[in-house]
Amino acid sequence: SASPREGSGMEMTDRLRHRYFALRHGESEANVAGIIISDPAVGTVKYGLTEVGFAGVRASAEAFAASVLGVTAGGGALAAPLPHVRIHASDFKRTAETAQTFADTLREILKDHCSEESFVPIPTVELRERYFGELEGGPNTRYDDIWDVDRQDASAKPCSAESAEGVRSRTGGLVRSLESQSLAGDGKDGPSAIVVLVSHGDALQLLQTAFQGSPAGVHRSLPHLNPAELRELVPTPAGVDLLRAPESS
Repeated sequence: SASPREGSGMEMTDRLRHRYFALRHGESEANVAGIIISDPAVGTVKYGLTEVGFAGVRASAEAFAASVLGVTAGGGALAAPLPHVRIHASDFKRTAETAQTFADTLREILKDHCSEESFVPIPTVELRERYFGELEGGPNTRYDDIWDVDRQDASAKPCSAESAEGVRSRTGGLVRSLESQSLAGDGKDGPSAIVVLVSHGDALQLLQTAFQGSPAGVHRSLPHLNPAELRELVPTPAGVDLLRAPESS
C-alpha cells in the first residue's frame, strides 16, 4: 500500500512534515581503539574520523545524491528542482567531520546546481553521543552492561550513564521542534524539507524507537547502523503521534 508521502489528499497530521535520514558517523579513531568516548569535553576535540571513515561518508553522500536527490556526479541537468536539504550534526569531532564531509561531497556533486552556502551543517547538541558515565574511556565491550539494564528499565542510569529514555527524549524533542518549522523558508505552511541527522550509534538507535513508536528499552532489537550508514527514518502511525509538532493553540 502507498505510504502517506505517496498518497494524495491526506491530512498533514497523518504524517510528519519533513523527511528524515539518520547518518551514523564514519569509522572513528575511538572505534579503532575500541574505547568509549562519550564525554563532550573529550569527544568534541579528539577522536575524529579515520581515512576509512572519511571514505565511507563520501560513499554515503554519493548514494544519497543518487537515490534521494536523483543526481550523480557529472549527471547534467536536473529532472526536478532540488528539495531543501538541512543537515543537523552532533558537535563531537567524529560527527562534525562526518557532516562536513557529507556536505562537501554533496556540494561537489551538485556544484552546477547549488551555492557554497548550501548544505552547511548545523551543530546540534541534542544529537550528541549518549553519555556512558563511569565507562568513559574504557573498553567498548562494556556497552552490553548498559544495554542489559536498558531492557529492564529504560529510565535507569547504570554506571551514572544517561538513561535510554533521556536520550530518546532529547533526540525526539529535536524532531518535534523541526516539525514545527518551515525549514525550506517559505512560511508557516511551506514545503517539506529533507533533514539529515548526523549522530552516534546509541542516540540513533533510540531515535529509531521514537519513529517506530516502540519503548526506548527495545532499542537494541532494531537494526543497528554501521559506521557511515545512512538510513531513512520512516515513522509508523504511532511514531507520527510521538514526533509530530504539538497543535498550536
